[in-house]
Amino acid sequence: MIRSMTGFGRGDFVDEISKVTVEIRAVNHRYLDIFVKMPRKYAFAEDTIKSAIKERIHRGKVEVNVSIDNIGQSDSDIRLDKDLAAKYYDVLSELAGSFEFGEESKVSLNLLSRMPDVIKATAADEDEEAVKNRLLEATSKALDDFCNMRETEGAKLAKDLEERANTVADLRARIEKRAPEIEKEYAAKFKARVNEILDGVYEVPEERVALEAAIFADKANITEELVRLDSHVSQLRGFLKSGGDEGIGKKIDFLIQEMNREANTIGSKSNDQEITSLMLELKAEIEKIREQVQNIE
Repeated sequence: MIRSMTGFGRGDFVDEISKVTVEIRAVNHRYLDIFVKMPRKYAFAEDTIKSAIKERIHRGKVEVNVSIDNIGQSDSDIRLDKDLAAKYYDVLSELAGSFEFGEESKVSLNLLSRMPDVIKATAADEDEEAVKNRLLEATSKALDDFCNMRETEGAKLAKDLEERANTVADLRARIEKRAPEIEKEYAAKFKARVNEILDGVYEVPEERVALEAAIFADKANITEELVRLDSHVSQLRGFLKSGGDEGIGKKIDFLIQEMNREANTIGSKSNDQEITSLMLELKAEIEKIREQVQNIE
């Protein structure tokens, strides 16, 4: 199935330890570009998240927002540095013994506890593998949601592109029908123009008229371009019915460039007002297809 590059998905995972929420949103981009925004303390899991995303997303600018709330335990631990406290005690006791401060000069627990780094809060130790597993669970759910949305949008894109492919095929058929008439009309115009110049003094042989018409027809022949354009339309339809293989958006984009090239050549070779008009319609439709293809993964 054709998939859009734009989309949004959200996934949650909750257990007795924490609640993890992962949100994924993406917009059009030529390549795959992933940006993960998450608490710094969990940065060790960033590559794990990116690897999971790369397995299911191949193009687009992807932004991932991760939030983790610890509901079963505190984010911090309180640590006591007994060795440092002992050193503070010895120094303070020595200071108190060196002077006569009275009873209040004794080293108290209250004083020691307020000394720098004796008691401090530090980040609680966590099981990194357990954290990664929680993140993967939430990321997987977010990816499911995200991919469902992209496939829904992709189906709409495919339908629109199929209709536009039909329009291109119809314009091509009208150009093909008109092409054989150009030689006949040129031959008639050539004969009339020469007769007008000669003013009846000399009648142009039919063989010469046929030769001039054939030369013109050879220069204006667009059969190859029409055949290739028909092939490109068939390929486009095939891509739209495919399973949405990796990089299919790039393949279709290249195909549209080739379709546009054939349209330009038809316009430059035909030298016919009606075909030129049809060619302009054809180019406008191809451009609309090109714009839509930019949304396909």
